[in-house]
Amino acid sequence: MIAALWWWLATPITLVRAPIDPNAKLQCVSYAPFRGAQTPLIPSTQIPPEQIAQDLAQLAKITDCVRTYSIENGLDQVPALAAKVGLKVIQGIWLSSNRIKNLAQISVAIELTKEHPDVITALVVGNEVLLRGEMTTSDLAAHIRSVKSRVTVPVTYADVWEFWLRNREVYDAVDFVTIHILPYWEDMPVRAKHAAGHVDDIRKRMAVAFPNKEILIGETGWPSAGRMREGALPSRTNQARVVSEILDLAKREKFRVNLIEAYDQPWKRELEGTVGGYWGMIDDAQRAVKYPPGEPISNYPLWKLHMASGMALSAVVFLAGWLTLRRRPWKPRLASWIAVGTSATTAGMLFGVAADKMLYESYGAGGWLQWGALLAAAMASPMLCANAAMSGRPLPTFLELLGPREGRTKSVLTALLGVVLGVTTLIAAETALGFTFDPRYRDFPFASLTMAVVPFAALMLLNRPMEGVRPIAESAFAGLLVAAALFIGFNEGNQNWQAMWTCAIYLLLAFTLWRARAVQIPK
Repeated sequence: MIAALWWWLATPITLVRAPIDPNAKLQCVSYAPFRGAQTPLIPSTQIPPEQIAQDLAQLAKITDCVRTYSIENGLDQVPALAAKVGLKVIQGIWLSSNRIKNLAQISVAIELTKEHPDVITALVVGNEVLLRGEMTTSDLAAHIRSVKSRVTVPVTYADVWEFWLRNREVYDAVDFVTIHILPYWEDMPVRAKHAAGHVDDIRKRMAVAFPNKEILIGETGWPSAGRMREGALPSRTNQARVVSEILDLAKREKFRVNLIEAYDQPWKRELEGTVGGYWGMIDDAQRAVKYPPGEPISNYPLWKLHMASGMALSAVVFLAGWLTLRRRPWKPRLASWIAVGTSATTAGMLFGVAADKMLYESYGAGGWLQWGALLAAAMASPMLCANAAMSGRPLPTFLELLGPREGRTKSVLTALLGVVLGVTTLIAAETALGFTFDPRYRDFPFASLTMAVVPFAALMLLNRPMEGVRPIAESAFAGLLVAAALFIGFNEGNQNWQAMWTCAIYLLLAFTLWRARAVQIPK
């Protein structure tokens, strides 16, 4: 089963047109130079020219143009360095609610335009400043007209397509219209298979609304990792397919398109969660093109390693059960072996997915600690539960760990199992509350949670204490998880299988906790 699952998950796709093809260069691509821990959120960040030059030399092989968004953090060096490798630049001017910084940005950008008239092909005065609510339409239009009066290149403004329809005054001020169409981020998210068609439909709708000026699609693309939004699933194959189809459409329909973006940008994860850091066509760490021409594209390029590690973990779980039997005089029930087999198979099938998600979704010390702890619990749970199942021991309660001293367990293995249960329950509760009150950028921990919870549930069904009181802590956590699961399922929608899966595991954990019984200690 483990081998069959990974054969299915890793099935590659082959596209007629590679997303990145040196023989068919991109028209333009958004460029930000930040690598690793570098971030524009720290104002003092300054990118050295050597780093930008290295990036632009690589980009010159796959595109004719780069779009920038600011002149800060060393980005004012881009036009001069782009000229050396034959790249054109759509120069961005970042506008915000800070009027002094706005004037400084405009002044520098205008000077760059005069210094590099053969490189800078257009100025973008403001990026989604109306979407962020940091400027009024009239103020924005005034800035655009001011810039137009001082340069000879075309001037535009860039925003999500709906905001152009709501702020038509801006249309009169610009030389051409720059719209952002991001199917994943739409209020009603669009599935990957419909993304290119959605981009084309919106483009045609905007052409009708604004018939007398060219329309540039200033941002479009798809993320390669992150959480689902309804039926919109970030993945490597979906990113490659969407980008390929949009580029093919642009070639056939003869319209201009700028992809977002050149390189993955880890710093965006601080603002937008995991999905924000994985819109690039080129990997951040290795600076390697994600989808080289002629190579099949798989969501799990390292699937053989994932499969082998899952099989190894499954074997260790069976080994834990077998070694336990060697120290016991009785023959286990068939149900005990079924519980061990279910836990081992579940762990083996999902370990590679869980490990892959941990590597992609962990950000910052807190993220690595949380998802690392959950994965560790997911690996330990089936082994410890196999030992408990074959020993005839029940799932411990929190009282056996944290209750009165005379009632605490003396068994090291029981205590370890209780710790693993506690870690899993706490992380499940924290994530459930997060999805309830602040869900937009959170990832669904379905794989690791399933690995951890299925063995707990199997052990509770197999060796459940028949007498005792229902512990308050377990009952409280069970109630929280049930309420959260019902809300999350309604809020996320049944198209989001990541959410539905996670909710199902929340309910399974709640059921397991609710059935717990603690021996009452006589006073």
